[in-house]
Amino acid sequence: MVPGAMRGLFHKQGRGWEMARMMKGLPIMISMLALPLAVISGPALAGEADVVSARATHGADGTWRFEVTIRHADTGWDHYADRFEIIDPKTGRELARRVLFHPHVNEQPFTRSLAGARLPKGQGEVLVRAHDKVHGHGGREVLLKLSP
Repeated sequence: MVPGAMRGLFHKQGRGWEMARMMKGLPIMISMLALPLAVISGPALAGEADVVSARATHGADGTWRFEVTIRHADTGWDHYADRFEIIDPKTGRELARRVLFHPHVNEQPFTRSLAGARLPKGQGEVLVRAHDKVHGHGGREVLLKLSP
């Protein structure tokens, strides 16, 4: 005998519907929902672009050179790490940018440089962040202390 509060789950208004019978179709319903989600989120599975490491050197001409290593599971032209930026951590203002013009599917992580960056006088630190075509920003960032 099923307790009164649970009776509705096992019998529907005397028609003899059993919970087990309703549950038979559950795996099919889950599959029908999961397949479209997998197709839609396929590119999103690559995740955000992470800055693995960054290094800055100050040139004799007063400009800065940045060597930035990025990791991102590039999948092709529709989803790849497409740039990195040098940001003032206090104001959030972009100070410099390096655009990456193609995916690096078979080269992970990869390192690229940005030369000739002119930073404000007295800039003591910068935030280095990467960007990808699907997620934008959101991966690991590196706070870099600058010493001229």
